[in-house]
Amino acid sequence: MVEKAPSGPLRGLRVLDLTRVLAGPTCTQMLGDLGAEVIKIERPGAGDDTRGFAPPFWPNTQESAYFLGVNRNKKSLTLDIAAEEGQAIIHRLLETCDILVENFKVGALAKYGLGYDQLRAKYPGLIYCSITGFGQTGPYAPRPGYDSLIQGMGGVMSLTGEPDGLPQKVGVPVADLFAGLYGCIGILAALRHRERTGNGQQIDIGMLDTHVAWLANQGMNYLATGENPERLGNQHPNIVPYQVFPTKDGHIVLSVGNDPTFERFCKAFGQEALLADERFATNAARVANRQLVTDTLTPLMQQKTTAEWVEALEALKIGCGPINKLSEVFADPHVQARGCVVPLPHASGETVKVIANPVRLSATPPDYRVPPPLLGEHSEEVLSGLLGMTADEVAALKTKGVV
Repeated sequence: MVEKAPSGPLRGLRVLDLTRVLAGPTCTQMLGDLGAEVIKIERPGAGDDTRGFAPPFWPNTQESAYFLGVNRNKKSLTLDIAAEEGQAIIHRLLETCDILVENFKVGALAKYGLGYDQLRAKYPGLIYCSITGFGQTGPYAPRPGYDSLIQGMGGVMSLTGEPDGLPQKVGVPVADLFAGLYGCIGILAALRHRERTGNGQQIDIGMLDTHVAWLANQGMNYLATGENPERLGNQHPNIVPYQVFPTKDGHIVLSVGNDPTFERFCKAFGQEALLADERFATNAARVANRQLVTDTLTPLMQQKTTAEWVEALEALKIGCGPINKLSEVFADPHVQARGCVVPLPHASGETVKVIANPVRLSATPPDYRVPPPLLGEHSEEVLSGLLGMTADEVAALKTKGVV
């Protein structure tokens, strides 16, 4: 397959990707989608841990769906960085790279001479992004970080779930994903700084830090009151009614964001009497009488099907929506019209589908040049084409298990 030339805003930049699993690969895939050339370093014979996170595999391949989800626009080079020859190759690559992204435990890369303090003098323009569970400093810095424990320690599990149920994690690994995206934001800022000064820097991303940062209104509610927010299930802490209601045939999300919208809702569906009741008259009153509002509106919402409610509420410009299963998400006409799934030809001979990058740039949109790679698929291309090694030199490295 002939690789497309990059067209994104980061074209011309090269990234050395020393990440695995999810947080780091999310960051480097975003950079790749935006046009950077990403060289992913993987352990010989094993590769990124997520290659083994299966089933499911993509049909007719030995590639895990998990790995395919966050590793497009990357070239896979197998390399043993514990070997001196492997470290030497990393240094040769760094001579050509603008960015290094890693998610090893704090201090682990220093054992191989690849810590930021060891590299900064030799590569003063290098942007070095470290993504760890707890950051490079603080009492928890040496600890490993995993999504579910970060969700627990970071507070979101205490906010998620039914009031009388167990604390609940989010259904996708949001702690990993946010850390990767914040890492990418930091890298873009560092690129701007380097453009102005010529100097690189280290970006220290801790998953717990990023998790605390996106506690958003709930975090601010606590800081304002000193009171721990209670779990509210599918209800909103500051707006009522803004929640899930049962319908005649399922459930719907009803999002009444302000008092004029609530008035419009009541007048359209025979609930004018509520507007004269001080317990319903303002959002603050509805928040204070949350259960009364829920109990009052539930019988009304059960009178129509979900589809009937969506049609009626959309006509009034009142926020609402069905609760879709993934089969319904990917079949949704709007999702399809927006091109949220992209087919890519894969080295296995199969076509794989990946979820599109959601950043829509009018002049330099994300592109999809390289499908998620087979393990070591680009080793010879990188070593011979980029570093100028001979076939005999590459073969010797393979014999030693370095590549």
